[in-house]
Amino acid sequence: METIWQAVALIVVLVGTFFSVVGVVGYIRFPDVYTRLHATGKVGLFGVVLLLVAAVIWTPLGWGKALLLIVLLMVSGPVAAHAIASAAYRLGIPMKEAVQDDLHVGAAEEYGRDPE
Repeated sequence: METIWQAVALIVVLVGTFFSVVGVVGYIRFPDVYTRLHATGKVGLFGVVLLLVAAVIWTPLGWGKALLLIVLLMVSGPVAAHAIASAAYRLGIPMKEAVQDDLHVGAAEEYGRDPE
């Protein structure tokens, strides 16, 4: 039975690490502070929560402490991201303009849109 819990903990660690890596890649890849906050705030939070769940499964840490930490993370993470975005907006940091993502010039006509 212990081997099953270790396998579950390993899978949860891998999924949590995947979410954390996606958050870091989003932070590097996205162009402005608002989209970077989306990547780090949402995806990073899931990564940390899953890693905490894996730590609880692997070690004898109590579920009560873990649930308290998860609740605090899920409450404070979005609040911190909103505070940073609000501060960036008040400082006048602009959003990056939208980029047309078509692969070739004729793609706009294929989908019934007017080319710009």
